Amino acid sequence: MEAISNVASGFIGLFQAGGETFMGWVTGIIPLVVCLMTAVNAIIKLVGTEKVENFAQKITKYMILRYTLLPLMAVFFLANPACYTFGRFLEEKYKPAFYDAAVSFVHPITGLFPHANAGELFVWTGISAGVAEAGYATAGLAVRYFLCGLVVILIRGILCEKLYASMAKKSA
Repeated sequence: MEAISNVASGFIGLFQAGGETFMGWVTGIIPLVVCLMTAVNAIIKLVGTEKVENFAQKITKYMILRYTLLPLMAVFFLANPACYTFGRFLEEKYKPAFYDAAVSFVHPITGLFPHANAGELFVWTGISAGVAEAGYATAGLAVRYFLCGLVVILIRGILCEKLYASMAKKSA
């Protein structure tokens, strides 16, 4: 009987811990994400949607900016999954590589800007909780993850662009 009682207590304890975690999100992370989303939308409105779009079209001429700054802006301003719509500023031949870069950046940005990928915030919070428990600062980790993400999306964007060009040439 005691074994059954222990299993039942452990089972309920699992959900109690989940409830405590959820309440932490409701009182901490969710208001943060809502405020960040509001601020980003306000910035776009203040600057002007047309100006943001014109700037995005200008920077797509340069490979380095096409696969670093454009995905960064897309993910920051529009968040996941709306960020992929920034591909409209690109020529058709660059769209697959932009998508690859943008989809690869929705996680590295989350540590600094949780609104960008709120649906996957649990990955960052889990990693950062482990790092914090080990006695390390999570702010430095978030910055390094962000910078590493920029390098990775540049490499992925360039490689994907080259692969797409090669495959398109073969099929023509």
